Amino acid sequence: MADGLYRLRVSYRKDGRLAYLGHLEVLNTLERSIRRAGLPFSVGNGFARRMRVQFSQALPVGASSEGEYFDVMLTEEVPTGEALDMLRRATPSHLGPLQAAYVVRKVPALEAWLNRSVWRLHVMGEGICPEALDEALGLVRRAGSITYMRGEKPRTIELGPTLVGWEFVGARDDGTCVEMLLDTRSSNLGALRPAVLLDAAFGQPPLASSRQSYVRVCRSAQWHEENGERMEPFDETFCASLT
Repeated sequence: MADGLYRLRVSYRKDGRLAYLGHLEVLNTLERSIRRAGLPFSVGNGFARRMRVQFSQALPVGASSEGEYFDVMLTEEVPTGEALDMLRRATPSHLGPLQAAYVVRKVPALEAWLNRSVWRLHVMGEGICPEALDEALGLVRRAGSITYMRGEKPRTIELGPTLVGWEFVGARDDGTCVEMLLDTRSSNLGALRPAVLLDAAFGQPPLASSRQSYVRVCRSAQWHEENGERMEPFDETFCASLT
């Protein structure tokens, strides 16, 4: 490239015990893995002289993922297969790299660019059925917003721009687990966390006789949406043009 820098995009999982790492812990672990891998990463010009790396939006603590992303700036164009092997050898398996490709520099930062997420939720408890959960979620959606506590401060999230929809994909016959897919959108107005939505749903009359005990959360996909069009993180329109 003109300035001798190359933007390598990497997808990775987050699962097992490492699902309980906080976002800063994940960032630090992956930065150390990039260093151990021996990739020729670029360093910024600021006072701190930090590695030039960007990450996708933070996961809630305890949530796993089948597709998180980071972009790291390299000073040399290492073949993608070789770079991926180097990272796999240097990274904990529960944060294991899955795919890598070079992307053009003009693409915005991942945290702002990836504005759609699909979550796979296993909602466990007593007396839970898809029909009651669907009705409760509908009531929450019609209310238009959710006010909840974040630490010691109340926060309000508007559902119009952040909640796209949901779909039920399975349930146990004994009424102890419902599996669903939740589709969300993020913007400058904020991002909807699955646990916030479910907590609000379990406060609705259709679930008055049910008791939520645990939610297993996995982010199964992320992509960019603009003017109704969907663009994947490794879309060929900005990956193939580099090489």
